Amino acid sequence: MTRSPPLRELPPNYTPPARTAAPQILAGSLKAPLWLRAYFQGLLFSLGFGIQRHCGKVLFLGLLAFGALALGLRVAIIETNLEQLWVEVGSRVSQELHYTKEKLGEEAAYTSQMLIQTSRQEGENILTPEALGLHLQAALTASKVQVSLYGKSWDLNKICYKSGVPLIENGMIERMIEKLFPCVILTPLDCFWEGAKLQGGSAYLPGRPDIQWTNLDPKQLLEELGPFASLEGFRELLDKAQVGQAYMGRPCLHPDDLHCPPSAPNHHSRQAPNVADELSGGCHGFSHKFMHWQEELLLGGTARNPQGQLLRAEALQSTFLLMSPRQLYEHFRGDYQTHDIGWSEEQAGTVLQAWQRRFVQLAQEALPENASQQIHAFSSTTLDDILHAFSEVSAARVVGGYLLMLVYACVTMLRWDCAQSQGAVGLAGVLLVALAVASGLGLCALLGVTFNAATTQVLQDCRADSAPVARLHGSSSCPLSAPPGAALPGSGNRCGSHIPAGTCHHRASAWHPSPGLHGRVSAAHGPQCGPHIHQQHGRLPHGCPRSHPCTASLLPAAILSLDLQRRHCQRLDVLCCFSSPCSAQVIQILPQELGDRTVPVGIAHLTATVQAFTHCEASSQHVVTILPPQAHLVPPPSDPLGSELFSPGGSTRDLLGQEEKPRQKAACRSLPCAHWNLTHFARYQFAPLLLQSQAKAIVLVLFATLLGLSLYGATLVQDGLALTDVVPRGTKEHAFLSAQLRYFSLYEVALVTQGGFDYAHSQRALFDLHQRFSSLKAVLPPPATQAPRTWLHYYRNWLQGIQASFDQDWASGRITRHSYRNGSEDGALAYKLLIQTGDSQEPLDFSQLTTRKLVDGEGLIPPELFYVGLTVWVSSDPLGLAASQANFYPPPPEWLHDKYDTTGENLRIPPAQPLEFAQFPFLLRGLQKTADFVEAIEGARAACAEAGQAGVHAYPSGSPFLFWEQYLGLRRCFLLAICILLVCTFLVCALLLLNPWMAGLIVLVLAMMTVELFGIMGFLGIKLSAIPVVILVASVGIGIEFTVHVALGFLTTQGSRNLRAARALEHTFAPVTDGAISTLLGLLMLAGSNFDFIVRYFFVVLTVLTLLGLLHGLVLLPVLLSILGPPPEAIQMYKESPEVLTPPAPQGAGLRWGASPSLPQSFARVTTSMTVAIHPPPLPGAYIHPASDEPPWSPAATSSGDLSSRGPGPTTG
Repeated sequence: MTRSPPLRELPPNYTPPARTAAPQILAGSLKAPLWLRAYFQGLLFSLGFGIQRHCGKVLFLGLLAFGALALGLRVAIIETNLEQLWVEVGSRVSQELHYTKEKLGEEAAYTSQMLIQTSRQEGENILTPEALGLHLQAALTASKVQVSLYGKSWDLNKICYKSGVPLIENGMIERMIEKLFPCVILTPLDCFWEGAKLQGGSAYLPGRPDIQWTNLDPKQLLEELGPFASLEGFRELLDKAQVGQAYMGRPCLHPDDLHCPPSAPNHHSRQAPNVADELSGGCHGFSHKFMHWQEELLLGGTARNPQGQLLRAEALQSTFLLMSPRQLYEHFRGDYQTHDIGWSEEQAGTVLQAWQRRFVQLAQEALPENASQQIHAFSSTTLDDILHAFSEVSAARVVGGYLLMLVYACVTMLRWDCAQSQGAVGLAGVLLVALAVASGLGLCALLGVTFNAATTQVLQDCRADSAPVARLHGSSSCPLSAPPGAALPGSGNRCGSHIPAGTCHHRASAWHPSPGLHGRVSAAHGPQCGPHIHQQHGRLPHGCPRSHPCTASLLPAAILSLDLQRRHCQRLDVLCCFSSPCSAQVIQILPQELGDRTVPVGIAHLTATVQAFTHCEASSQHVVTILPPQAHLVPPPSDPLGSELFSPGGSTRDLLGQEEKPRQKAACRSLPCAHWNLTHFARYQFAPLLLQSQAKAIVLVLFATLLGLSLYGATLVQDGLALTDVVPRGTKEHAFLSAQLRYFSLYEVALVTQGGFDYAHSQRALFDLHQRFSSLKAVLPPPATQAPRTWLHYYRNWLQGIQASFDQDWASGRITRHSYRNGSEDGALAYKLLIQTGDSQEPLDFSQLTTRKLVDGEGLIPPELFYVGLTVWVSSDPLGLAASQANFYPPPPEWLHDKYDTTGENLRIPPAQPLEFAQFPFLLRGLQKTADFVEAIEGARAACAEAGQAGVHAYPSGSPFLFWEQYLGLRRCFLLAICILLVCTFLVCALLLLNPWMAGLIVLVLAMMTVELFGIMGFLGIKLSAIPVVILVASVGIGIEFTVHVALGFLTTQGSRNLRAARALEHTFAPVTDGAISTLLGLLMLAGSNFDFIVRYFFVVLTVLTLLGLLHGLVLLPVLLSILGPPPEAIQMYKESPEVLTPPAPQGAGLRWGASPSLPQSFARVTTSMTVAIHPPPLPGAYIHPASDEPPWSPAATSSGDLSSRGPGPTTG
């Protein structure tokens, strides 16, 4: 027989030899899962050796592709719009929001700036003149804010929201009114004369001091201007609005003030007012009819006596309303003040933001530190700033996390023996992961996926989840001596098992109706399988952005090929420019010609433990390892956990067993502690202890107890996510939000009516809808003395008012059939409306003056007058229109009434177009918990559904419906996603493993992990919202990483259940533990976040998830497998030979071959891992071990000097 070539290390350019004979059946029977996995391994085996031959090219092209994709981060967009983050695309709320924006535009009518004052002493009464004086000081400081931008000065009077400015034909009066018209400020100070100090407008008239609201008496002013202008219409407008003396008739908070007007009720008595009595029921702006600030908007923490009298309060609130950027732009467009600065809407937004930031700063600093009261200020810009800060990526934490990974990878991969050290591989793996994460996110950005706060914060955790390429060689099932191509078949099986399951988890997460989470899921799914390290290679990554699957196969294999070349050249690890001082050589078993019978290697890796004999030749200082022929294998003994598996003489880590002289071994000997590692611990300590009967019982009882406690904790989980959970604790913003939630839990909402129905003929249904909505528990009712604050009520009341004026004028003869000039302004308006027919051919009918009414006996407006009267009301009652917040679309046309114009054109009133958008405003109160919001939303939706049956199309609008709508179906969507995901996981695992039994056990463990994580969230006080839901759904995909490797190791091992569970633990304990440690190191960076939300909802939850995965994957699952595990995939049936020497008392659970009990002293017994191949058809990339025809052989009959020429095993030269 031809002598086998000597053993040598596999060079990087190795090419498998050509097949010389067809494979033959040796023993056993091949099952479908084994064959499919073998076929997949064969393909990957061929790919691995191809990469090894062209490792430099593969690495260069891979890094080039990743670098190009990483450039996509330059076009990344971070979304901070809350509506875009929380509203599901295509949902009911999304459609309603789109309809609102289509009719009204992108922005709200105004923005709010708020001041909340509380006492530094908990529970102290704040209804005192002194406390109101401090509130005046803070509000006055804030109202005087000025910012200089674009060469102009901007103060409150220029940018504030002014409601219902009337149109006056007299130019001088119109300019004066525009300067004097007050800003809308909802403040408790409006109950006193001091409220006028917050209004900054002023006007000048010859012969008198500057006119300001602190000295303005509207009645007296109109009397002084009467001789110079016709102001009858304006006077009637003020009378209808019940302006009276404005602030001049209100009590002075501090009557000793020199500017306190004589008309103040307490001016002469000099007595301080009773603050509680004055604030009871709320306050009014300059108009008593249209500007009523309800008590709940001004006071918080109130207490009353049994008679309902207000006694005390704990908080005061003032709200300043500013124009929106578009309104500000439109207001100053074409104005002389902005014609030279290229005025734009962006500039208007910049002005508002600068003013708001300055407002908050000065308001918070308005009171001294030793004051008895404290001021909390907030604006819409503050919220935007919080979101931007929340969305920023912390470069320090990201770099710190990767540095930890670099240190961890390098330290755990370094070895004293340079031939076994792979610290450089670990460092390269971390850098590859960093580039893979960047390229994955860059690809998402190029595909148009927007990032958000969740994406940027979780990005800091991705370095842990995409663990570095550590220990790519050197594990028990893939020794350091193996070529990189030999690692790909095993990794392919495991990657192929959990990648589809991970994909299912990402898709299930995407089912959640929150687009902000869709972006986070897309960013995590886009780069799905990062430098993936499976059981053979080291750490197991857990969820988060990863690179294309080629990263898992191509680039790590190329890195390993370069490292193999480094070891082949005997270079130092990391410092590869220097030669290694160790002379130990890595032994590689090459495929050799052994005869006609051939066995394909790399097809089915059925690992069996055999005995090998290793001899160290003193002459060459090389090691000779002798392996048995295939025919000498004997069946394993029945001992489930024999002494051979855990004996100190066995090691599946290395193929080397050196017996050198002490003088020769001294140079390369490592420290005793260096022999200990996680695999050693799992083999000799952990697995024997865990798989004892008593330990199994304890484990099952403990996990059953944990499951029971978790089921109880699940009942403690509440829904919700408040801004106080997101804003960093201890900040001024958090203090404001806490005070607002406690004292002023009020929300402005609107009931929107759409088009598609006839408003004129649906008035009764509209009134019923308003009544049904007003009766909801959460709706704040208007004062008993005030009519409902809706446009339909204001419109009807106005018509009834002018009808009454007409009746008086008609009865007195001031208005006749042919003339209305002698009548009042309201009487003339009613005259013009009563003669309208609504017919374009004959629009006027004077006979209707006495035969019809503007409002019938049922309180309904005649349909033919509805849209004509709407035009007149909008043009004639601006204060009422502004107070109603109707926001009509299409807006009714402008029409100016002139009582002295009797031409026919002035009698013809253009009707408004049919309405497509209108709204009724409401205030919701008492919404503290998510259950309160859900109840209010359900009631509002029910009211709209009932109105829909009457033909009225309506929907509620406002922040509660925008941000809390998701909680209506949150738990249902969560349970549905979990169930579907578990079913998909079962199907994927059953399909890829072709073992439903094992798939069922995996799904059972994953379901337990999810339930336990949910229960622990309840004990930790973490509320259920979109982000925890996604993490809970992700727990299934992350749990796959901890379980599928152990399960696959159990399936592909032979022996009893205990033995297979032990071997699975031996192979997977180290990589799973390394993956968990690397994940925890990365999560550690999140613990330093300034946002308590990040710490609680990401760091704590993900840490608990990682620990649960570690416990379930390495403790519970092995125990379950040892009790309920499925049978092995293949059972070897070996042909016994009479010449095989079988020991009388088997000592191991592994397969062994015959040997003489008496061995030469120059031999050392070791245990190694061996591949047993079975007979599928030839596969691509498979190479052949021909079987030997030589007679049975015993090492006892072989001399030490003849080892190089005897036996079927190859030898070293």
